Amino acid sequence: MKIDYKKELETASKGMIMIHEPKLLIKLIVRMIVRKLRVKHAAMILFEPRRNAYVLNISRGELGVKVPAGFTRFTGESPIIRVFNRREFRPLTFNPNAILSEDINRLIWHESIISNGNGNGKLTKELLCKVDEQMQMLNAVACVPAYYRHKLMAILLLGEKHDGSRFEQEELDFFAALASDAAMAIRNAQLFEDLKREADRNRALFLQTIEVLGSTIEAKDAYTHGHTGRVTEYSVALARQMAANGSAHFPEVFFENLYIAGLLHDIGKIAIPESILNKQGKLTDAEYEIMKQHTVRGVEMVAPLSLPKESLEGIRNHHERFDGRGYPDGFKGEAVPMSAAIMAVADTFDAMTSDRPYRKGLSKEAAMEEIRRCCGTQFNPVVVKAMLELYEHGKM
Repeated sequence: MKIDYKKELETASKGMIMIHEPKLLIKLIVRMIVRKLRVKHAAMILFEPRRNAYVLNISRGELGVKVPAGFTRFTGESPIIRVFNRREFRPLTFNPNAILSEDINRLIWHESIISNGNGNGKLTKELLCKVDEQMQMLNAVACVPAYYRHKLMAILLLGEKHDGSRFEQEELDFFAALASDAAMAIRNAQLFEDLKREADRNRALFLQTIEVLGSTIEAKDAYTHGHTGRVTEYSVALARQMAANGSAHFPEVFFENLYIAGLLHDIGKIAIPESILNKQGKLTDAEYEIMKQHTVRGVEMVAPLSLPKESLEGIRNHHERFDGRGYPDGFKGEAVPMSAAIMAVADTFDAMTSDRPYRKGLSKEAAMEEIRRCCGTQFNPVVVKAMLELYEHGKM
């Protein structure tokens, strides 16, 4: 059956655009070549900028034919790399942008062709012999380079065709076009990887900053010592349990946003007078109104950080109640943001079980009984269910 190379190229090109992982990209290219183009073996040597080397990343083919991925590493001086990277060797190919083993053998035995325009036939012959040896080692009868702005990004290695015939010019033109598209896609994928790596690094630094920022309140409020970390831990554990029991479905980023909210949920207390924060007795009504401002002040303080919505909701609304009698917005029922509903349970549990200068903390059993009693009034029943499950399994 005749292959529609134009159609195959269009399909492959469209698929490449959507993939931002270089190794996955070349895996799909190589798999497509082996499955659809009747080639016994195909592989890809990929330039890895971080290692400054060309590495055999993927190899597919019949059992006993393919070469193990990562088995071979090539420097810029490796023969198979030099012959494509150095302009003076470009005329050595009979086919544009491709080297065939049969052509190498013809060149090796025709020194007049080798010497023509090169000036050093002996060195060129040695190079071609080494290229031929590498191709045999890699089970390749054809090599097609992939360039991006004159930079060699990869080399496509092709084994024999299943019917034993030689590669036709139409096939080589297809592979050259495929390699050209692949080079651009590979470069884009590498840039995406670099951006992601930088973002991850910045994210780690950002979270470290958040942790330091969250700990600053402990220097002012003796009660919060350890409280922030425990509330954060409890909150994430509750969310994980809710996902595990099927009562909620969260994207992975929700857990990180909840983690940030936990670390910063009391940051607004920095704006509250110490005389109120550290008062050993019951607050007056006026003092309590001032204390309640810490949720709103906290959101105002972290505004320059451009935190995710779930993090801001957790900071602002972790004192809301399921029955609508909480603060600062008086949200009720499902209107209470889930990050805040989770933190409300975690925060209250830790408050009840922590010692204060004026009272001893409750036992976990007594605190759990109180949370059970307030299910549906103060707390969201879905969160309470997860809390009870964690407690029953000894995880609280």
